[in-house]
Amino acid sequence: MFCCNWCSYAGADGAGIARFQQPTNIRVVRVMCSSRVDAVHIYTAFLEGADAVLITGCHIGDCHYVNGNDKTLVKYKFIKSMLSEMGIEDDRLMLRWISASEGQQFAEFVREMVEKVKALGPSPLRHDGVI
Repeated sequence: MFCCNWCSYAGADGAGIARFQQPTNIRVVRVMCSSRVDAVHIYTAFLEGADAVLITGCHIGDCHYVNGNDKTLVKYKFIKSMLSEMGIEDDRLMLRWISASEGQQFAEFVREMVEKVKALGPSPLRHDGVI
């Protein structure tokens, strides 16, 4: 899970402080802006054994870097279409706007995504021997 430093990472922190129940099989990677998440990061995550990749950032219009999340949305749509061409299901890459004050929404999003991915099963890109 890639989280922008200014909003969604703070939302994740708030979810932890408030002790909202969350699955333990999520790995959070803090990036300065969601627009810094590149297609290479996402493809590498899948090739390294991730069953899904989640991207979170500031709400549209609230980006600390003016329009970073607009750029994220453009990249997201492109990468999602590329993953579809590779045979990766739509629900394996998700984008959500989460602010620093939305710890409960962060926890709900994580729980929802883990349930969806469990239903999908392991990623078709997962190599034998990768846990």
